Amino acid sequence: MHEMSLAMAAIDLAAEQATQRGFTKVTALWLEVGSFSCVDPDTIAFCFEAAAKGTAVEGAQLHFQHQAAEAWCYDCNKTVTLTERGQACPECGGYKLRVAQGDSLRITDIEVS
Repeated sequence: MHEMSLAMAAIDLAAEQATQRGFTKVTALWLEVGSFSCVDPDTIAFCFEAAAKGTAVEGAQLHFQHQAAEAWCYDCNKTVTLTERGQACPECGGYKLRVAQGDSLRITDIEVS
């Protein structure tokens, strides 16, 4: 369950950012989840709640934003949107693709008090 380590990293980063700016509490956190990130939002929410206990992030609302996967096709020289891994380029049918976005999990916003 790699979601636990991801949740813990998000908690540490959010708490650190809040403290550096003179705040004591993180009230909400927005995470952007790429469709190719292999991260399950329900699982990370469960892990987040458990790992946040006793921290400045405990009780914070967790919000998810979806990021579609995009790739650069070396065959047709276009950026295309993909719906599944291993998919051919929807423009030309080629398989020489490099994922450009949608394979990560990142914090996009932190609300503090």
